[in-house]
Amino acid sequence: MKSIILVVFTILLTLNVNAQRRSGNMNNIPQTNREPTEEEIAKYEREAEERKEEYIANFLTTLEADDFQKQIIKLTINSFLEEKIALLKTRFEHHLDRNAAIKKLEESHFAELKELISEDDMSKIKELIKGGFNEKEVLKEKKKKRKKKKRNKN
Repeated sequence: MKSIILVVFTILLTLNVNAQRRSGNMNNIPQTNREPTEEEIAKYEREAEERKEEYIANFLTTLEADDFQKQIIKLTINSFLEEKIALLKTRFEHHLDRNAAIKKLEESHFAELKELISEDDMSKIKELIKGGFNEKEVLKEKKKKRKKKKRNKN
């Protein structure tokens, strides 16, 4: 008799635990493991290119150079980013090799620009390369200027 009660109690307990486990899994969203389609890849690349152009345009507004110099800087930054992406996509035996190649690219790519632009602009470009450019500040300045113009018109 005791063994029957013990078996029934064990079965009820395991069914209860099992039911709780299943209800917990129902809230999870099933993950799909599929490759992105060609359209999705093209859309992502187009959006990334547009974002890159916008980022560079915002950076160029901070420089004190004239339009011709800004155009040259824009082309140089674009070529730098393309070369850096190509370096990041290539396989290296060790991550230190990749870091060394990126560092060499950062040091050598803008050497020609040093003669064309001021030291202040060159320091801003170095800051951009290192990742220190804060785009949010530039966007805030643009917004303030628009508000000032709007107030002056009224």
